[in-house]
Amino acid sequence: MRKVLVANRGEIAVRIIRTLREMGIGAVAVYSDVDRAALHVRMADEAYPIGPAPAAQSYLRVDQIVDTARKAGCDGIHPGYGFLSENPALPEECERAGITFIGPPASAMRAMGNKNAARDRMAAAGVPIVPGARCETLEDASAAAATLGFPVMLKAAAGGGGKGMRLVSSAPDLAAAWERARSEAKKFFADDTVYLEKAIVRPRHVEIQVLGDRDGHLVHVFERDCSIQRRNQKVVEETPSPGAPRELVQRMGAIAVQGAESVGYFSAGTFEFLLAEDGTFYFLEMNTRLQVEHPVTELVTGRDLVRDMVRIARGEPLGFAQEELSARGAAIECRIYAEDPSTFLPSPGVLETLRVPAGPGVRDDGGAYEGCTISSYYDPLISKLSVWADTREHAVARMRRALSEYVITGIRTNLAFHDALLRHPEFVAGRYDTGFIERYRSELGPLPVAPQRRDALAVATAVAAMQTERAAYSKSESAGSGGGTLSPWVAEHRSRVMRGD
Repeated sequence: MRKVLVANRGEIAVRIIRTLREMGIGAVAVYSDVDRAALHVRMADEAYPIGPAPAAQSYLRVDQIVDTARKAGCDGIHPGYGFLSENPALPEECERAGITFIGPPASAMRAMGNKNAARDRMAAAGVPIVPGARCETLEDASAAAATLGFPVMLKAAAGGGGKGMRLVSSAPDLAAAWERARSEAKKFFADDTVYLEKAIVRPRHVEIQVLGDRDGHLVHVFERDCSIQRRNQKVVEETPSPGAPRELVQRMGAIAVQGAESVGYFSAGTFEFLLAEDGTFYFLEMNTRLQVEHPVTELVTGRDLVRDMVRIARGEPLGFAQEELSARGAAIECRIYAEDPSTFLPSPGVLETLRVPAGPGVRDDGGAYEGCTISSYYDPLISKLSVWADTREHAVARMRRALSEYVITGIRTNLAFHDALLRHPEFVAGRYDTGFIERYRSELGPLPVAPQRRDALAVATAVAAMQTERAAYSKSESAGSGGGTLSPWVAEHRSRVMRGD
């Protein structure tokens, strides 16, 4: 493999490019019109435009991605995470074009991509699943909920990342939650199918990293605890899990390998489980791609999972057995977002100052630089700050030190939120579950305004911001300027300074 196209943007594209460079492989970037000056474009050996700012017209275009790879003379395509990373059409098109897809086979993606089908497949393979039911209509959902007992969880069958998901505590709430879940599923996944599961009370969200080669050799690479979430999206991850004894992790790992074998899986992938307070665990879903939080696994094992994916794609054997893997110390990752910490809504704009922490045991996977614009078109993730230390106590202290060194101005971020979370006595003690942020929200940052007013203001602000950026983008396009106009966020920031905001 001589040249690889990275079908992504932001920090994950930068991270993949770095490993490709270490392996002596040429890195090709792609970019939408608003990403012309992005960091991943600057770092790549070559870069090609693939369309307008909306992802559906650029980063989600399978034909455009594969055609660009072919024209650039690429041997492989790495999808990163998000966008096309779990779309089986991409590896299928790669095969037709004679390009190696750096990821799992399309058949495994299809088997695990629909949550209803994946539940059935895993149940048949002996993987424990959360009691639930398929629901074609609201009446189906009502009957299933009555049988299972409240609380229940509605989930998008074709989705992930917390989209199309609603917790329902009682029967009167079901109808509204049903409509919201289906509407969101349709919007994000073009499929409004939802299913219903029994809600596990105060669970941990623990996932198992799996890795396998094309010859059927599969291993698990231990666990990550991803229970610290807001709006069903992960914010902080760590390994080892404070709530999972080693013997339990080994059992979960063996189950994950068993599930991966049942669908002929190879490359990197992740099994996500809900871990109940009594130690029972249930399959949630399989992510057939590299995970956002993979750095913590790399820090405790010394492995480079992107390198492993490339080697496996080239047909190389895994090269090690389960018993040869070991984990040392503890690692924590904080996702640094451009968002309003009181509402968790995106806060895009021009990043004016950026000072990244360093020192022993600190790793920052970033995709931004001073002067760049955090766009409203994409996920507002700025970087993933990770630390490693010999003990969890030391890792928590190291993360607090690293957060204290992180400086970002020009936009709002969740840095202060992370600092408060890392100092909370319950987190420090390792006593948390997926409801942690909601339970201690008032202790993790400034109290937001009254809910009704907060929601109205937040939505109005977000909509106005997006309209402003899109208007500027459209104007630059019609003028043939190639998106080179000054970002409207600069003017907005200056206005805030003048107002004393």
